[in-house]
Order: sequence, then structure tokens, then C-alpha cells
Amino acid sequence: MNDITNPTEPSAPRRLVLNMAEERPMYSIPQWAVEEIRAALPPGWEMTVVEEPADGRGDGADDSPGARAAMDAVRGAEVYLGFGVPEPLFAAATEGAEARLRWVHSGSAGVGGSLHAAMRASNVVFTNSAGIYAQPMADTVLAMILHFARGLDIAVRAQAERRWNQAPYDTTDAPVRELSESTLGIVGLGGIGRAVARRGVALGMSVVATRRRGTEGPDGVEVLSGPGALERILPRSDYLVLAVPQTAETRAMIGARELAMLPEGAVLVNVGRGALVDEPALIDALRGGRLRGAGLDVFATEPLPADSPLWDLPNVLVTPHVSGASHRYWRRQTDLIMHNLRRYAAGEPLRNTVDKNAGY
Repeated sequence: MNDITNPTEPSAPRRLVLNMAEERPMYSIPQWAVEEIRAALPPGWEMTVVEEPADGRGDGADDSPGARAAMDAVRGAEVYLGFGVPEPLFAAATEGAEARLRWVHSGSAGVGGSLHAAMRASNVVFTNSAGIYAQPMADTVLAMILHFARGLDIAVRAQAERRWNQAPYDTTDAPVRELSESTLGIVGLGGIGRAVARRGVALGMSVVATRRRGTEGPDGVEVLSGPGALERILPRSDYLVLAVPQTAETRAMIGARELAMLPEGAVLVNVGRGALVDEPALIDALRGGRLRGAGLDVFATEPLPADSPLWDLPNVLVTPHVSGASHRYWRRQTDLIMHNLRRYAAGEPLRNTVDKNAGY
């Protein structure tokens, strides 16, 4: 990687394009963050800020006004900061005599829409925001677990009907559980999985997790890896949390067979991607009563269609893909960008570099 402080063409300023004025206020870059990033640039660099709104809700397949407005800005740029990089935008930045693009950073954790053939074949370094969302997403996972563990779903329905209903809690098979007597299974021990695991350990749960490679995990966490890891974790998981990215390997990884392997009364929590789960199979399992419930923040089709049975099932908690919402997003995001700017300047490997072959 070329040294960011020693341009090969001194007459032409080296340029960074910032396209993160998202249409949702919480995710639109604040002015203080713009100024911090600008101040972090070495001498001889300039920054172009795209004012039109981008769209960070997907995984890089952005067709927003911001993406279209950036088409001219990226020509000749060396660094692009946006919410993924769709193929037309990538082509504009990498084709022609003035092409200089060397690093793309996405403000999203998902990268599927950016891993088109041109990106995969290029030597452009691609970083994402994995880990930025870990803390709020882990909090959401914990809330979903407690929702079912303490029977809050039953209480919410009774409250809506103005009924004082203690009966479901008084039976010998009452659907309430103490977390310290439960096992938390986590599929995917990345940033989100680790944050969930630490919360489970702190609450006295037995925690077991799968990871693609290696067996190292947070203290108190049993790690499973290699062939058959998923089959080994399922029968042990009173609460199964899906925290893996969507790849060819993970698509539909939880179907009827896998759901049947969970303990009776288990709860499924999915904050990864909707495509990880066979939704019709999950609906059947929930209707059959074998599962205690499901906390779902992501779905096969988003927004979740109005005619989806998931809306009406009493043992389903639906949140509209908001598990990562946090007012601390931009502090974490800006810190990550500036950390990588320093590493780029020093010619060092960047944090959160995406494995283009693995898909995350």
C-alpha cells in the first residue's frame, strides 16, 4: 500500500470522498464528525463531502441520491467512505486514466451488495463497520431473551386486554425461566457474538458458541468449531442467537431439521440476516408449540410483508431491523475511520478488512 503522506503525483492533491449523509437522522454523519475526519487528513490531502442523502439500510447495493451524486466525486479519489459501494460507483472510481481508488470503507456491517465481481477481482482494500453495532445489538438480544424468559409476552398481551392474569405463571409448566439455569448458544463469535457472550456469562448462563476458525473466546465461553459445530450446539441451546453474516454457507442454515434439534421450549433470536432462517419452517415450528418463541430483528423480505404470519403469532417478537440503533453510533464510527486513517498513513493493515472470498 502506498504511503498516504508521500503522493506519487505532488501536483495533484490526494482525495478522500465522504458520502455518509444518510436519510435517517440518527445515521446521517454529524458536522462534528466531518470536521474530525477532515482534521485527521495529512497535508496534501483534500476531502469531498457529498451532501445528498445516502442509504445505509442495505449491505452496499446503494441506489440513493448520495450514491448517484458521488459518481463524479469518486473519479480520481483514493479513499471512499460511504455505506458500501455499488458496482456503478466502483466502476466510476476504478476505470480510466485518473483512477486511484485504493481503500473503500462502509458504514454498514453487511457487505454483500458491495462484493460484486469487480470488487472481488480488485486490489482495493475494503473495510466495514463490524463491531460498531455490537453493544446495542447485544443489548437487544438480551432484551429479547428476557422477554420470553420472564413471560413478558404474556403480560403485554394481558395488559392490552386490561386483564389481571396470573394463571399462566402459576402452573407447574409456567413458561418462565431463570437465566442462570439456562444455556445460551451463539452461532457466530464475531463482535456481536462476543458482546452477547459476555452478557450471558455475567448473568450466570452457561454459554457455548460456534466460530468458523479457532477455539479462542471470551472467558467462560465454550467454543465449538469445525464440521458439525452447528449440530453440536443446537441440542444444548435454550436460547439460540444467530449472529453470523449472510454468505453462501450460512444461507438457510436454520431449517426444519435444525429447529427440531433444539430443546423443547427453546427460543430463537436472529439479529444476523433474515436469509439465515427458513421462515416457513420457523413458522411451522412456532405454531406447533415446540418452541417457546422467537425474537426476530431481520427477515427474508424487508419490510416484513403485512400478510406475514409472523406478525400475528403470539410467541414472536418482531423488531424492524433496529437492533443496532444507538446514539453512540457516530462516536464509534468516527473513531474507527480515524484509527484506520492513521494506519493507512503508516502503511499498516487496516482494522475490519473484509475477506472478499469469505464474504465478510
